[in-house]
Amino acid sequence: MLPAMRVITLNANGIRAAARKGFFDWLLKQQADVVCIQETKAQVEQLSDQIFHPLGYNCEYADAVKKGYSGTAIYSRVKPQSIKIGLDWPAIDTEGRWLQYNFENISIVSLYLPSGSSGDERQSVKYQVMDYMTPHLQDMSTDNREWIICGDWNIVHTEKDIKNWKSNQKNSGCLPEERAWLDRVFFDLGMVDAFRMVDQRDQQYTWWSNRGQAWANNTGWRIDYHVVSPGLRDKVKAAAIYRDERFSDHAPLTIDYDVTLV
Repeated sequence: MLPAMRVITLNANGIRAAARKGFFDWLLKQQADVVCIQETKAQVEQLSDQIFHPLGYNCEYADAVKKGYSGTAIYSRVKPQSIKIGLDWPAIDTEGRWLQYNFENISIVSLYLPSGSSGDERQSVKYQVMDYMTPHLQDMSTDNREWIICGDWNIVHTEKDIKNWKSNQKNSGCLPEERAWLDRVFFDLGMVDAFRMVDQRDQQYTWWSNRGQAWANNTGWRIDYHVVSPGLRDKVKAAAIYRDERFSDHAPLTIDYDVTLV
């Protein structure tokens, strides 16, 4: 095992659609140690094709009860010591939004935080999930093991993480209350935005609306993260957002860590 551990996260917006667009062909060339996927939009029995169980990986899917909705997955070259599906709370667990692989020295999570863009009801659920997660994140920041929480957090953090800052102040994902929560996660709880440890540039987005020419004009949002425990702050070696092909309305985010996965 190389000393650098490569972890990729992608909101696939339908894993079967992403497969048709070439995601798994690309993935096989990436030498990833761990792959976290969100929004699989499929039940595991619909993913019997070998393409969804890449050779050399230990694969696990966490499905939503509602078919064709939400769901997460993790692929790992090293077999996890244990797997945890859910956070023991229905709003997360019934929608397959938390999948956790526990290794000897680290836990890696695929997280799909709810979006509130469909209306007040789902925004309320999003706030409830954020509140529920807060003490868990607090525990992770002071735990005696390291954590990487990959996924679509559905919130931009700062002005340089979104193209149209002023016009989105009243839209879910850029609301002041949501960004203040990320402030708390990063500044008060001590968790770390791994991407920003190695890349401080603006206009580094991971999601683009399918409306208009958002992708072509790079009118995007950075809402996909690796949120890591403080002990990994100085272990982040490189980060990349892949835009040469489009597998989803999100782009894969790859981060290399100076960690050996065991």
